[in-house]
Amino acid sequence: MSEEQLVYKKKKKKFKIFPIVNVIFFILISLLILFPMWKVIVDSFDAHSATSFRWWPSTFSLGGYGAIISRASLYRPFLVSVVTTLAGTFMGLLLATLGGYVLIQWEMPGRNFFAYMLLFTMIFDGGMVPKYLVMQNLHLLDTLWAVILPMSINVYNLVLMRNFFEGIPESLFEAAQIDGCSPMGIFFKIVLPLSKAALASIGLMFAVTFWNDYTNFKIYIRTDKLYNFQIKLRNMVMDSNIPNDDSVDPNTISNAATIVAILPFMIIYPFCQQYFVQGVNVGAVKE
Repeated sequence: MSEEQLVYKKKKKKFKIFPIVNVIFFILISLLILFPMWKVIVDSFDAHSATSFRWWPSTFSLGGYGAIISRASLYRPFLVSVVTTLAGTFMGLLLATLGGYVLIQWEMPGRNFFAYMLLFTMIFDGGMVPKYLVMQNLHLLDTLWAVILPMSINVYNLVLMRNFFEGIPESLFEAAQIDGCSPMGIFFKIVLPLSKAALASIGLMFAVTFWNDYTNFKIYIRTDKLYNFQIKLRNMVMDSNIPNDDSVDPNTISNAATIVAILPFMIIYPFCQQYFVQGVNVGAVKE
């Protein structure tokens, strides 16, 4: 057997081993993620949850979910979370798409300067106290705008959107300009329709961030009526503010609260999965 054949045989063996190792690795990672989730799900349906792992509830009960749903004090916080998530996602996508579109205007004076200034903010952050003082000087404290506006300006998502826009064939822009289309007309008629995958994936990132937000509500909001769903669930679970019900263990209600908090996006994600998978390859559109 020649030396070239030996080298080819070794490469062939390595090529076969890598997929097996890769599959095993991701199976282990998946199990590390799925086991805790499954325990939370099982305990949320178990009237007498335990610290040990169980595959199935020992005493099936919907009492944990009933305790959450029957609490009228959670209705308004849930509505606040929905409003902030929808408004924040819209604002975030608006700023990310407009900012990304501006940064692909190669002939715009100062384009590189603005791009570097935005990237600078990804490395150096002002900190909690300066942000609080800015919100105070703008008279936004104790309003939902104090939560929506700061998180709507996400440079990372803006850069992702810019990279996607750069992958759109330049010939489409030139053809639209020849037809007399204005820059904003190109944005609405050419760029946005071709960016559905990026909009869906980045919009999902914004939505998850706003829905799970706890810190900003804790810092900027003082009125109890403006607290979101996460704050109320935390107060209920961590402060032992759980209704007394001998038929349901308090730990069962805590696990049910965790499932209720993540349930909306467990329902939404399958519908966005197709666009999300395409959107993770932002910038992959080639001419």
